[in-house]
Amino acid sequence: MTLTKADLIEEVYQKIGFSKKEASHFVELVFDLIMQEILTGKSVKISGFGTFVVRKKKPRRGRNPQTGEPIVLPGRYVVTFRPSQQLRDIVNGQEVPEFLINP
Repeated sequence: MTLTKADLIEEVYQKIGFSKKEASHFVELVFDLIMQEILTGKSVKISGFGTFVVRKKKPRRGRNPQTGEPIVLPGRYVVTFRPSQQLRDIVNGQEVPEFLINP
């Protein structure tokens, strides 16, 4: 199952008590803030969750799959995510998150 933006909005609506419109605005605002920082080349660190980092990839050699001709693929920027140690421990079952203990 995949968690969608609509699912996040629904969770904020139910758990915090905002109206659906306020919950939607809140979730959109958080995503917009993260995106703005990433677009300016900054890292976004969310404590206990992980870090979004913008990296520049160098141009590289490749080949045209139809003709087999060698080509140069241009450099580009990519966004990577590095999970925090706490998130890694939870995923690997080494730590039980508080929200599972006291729902």
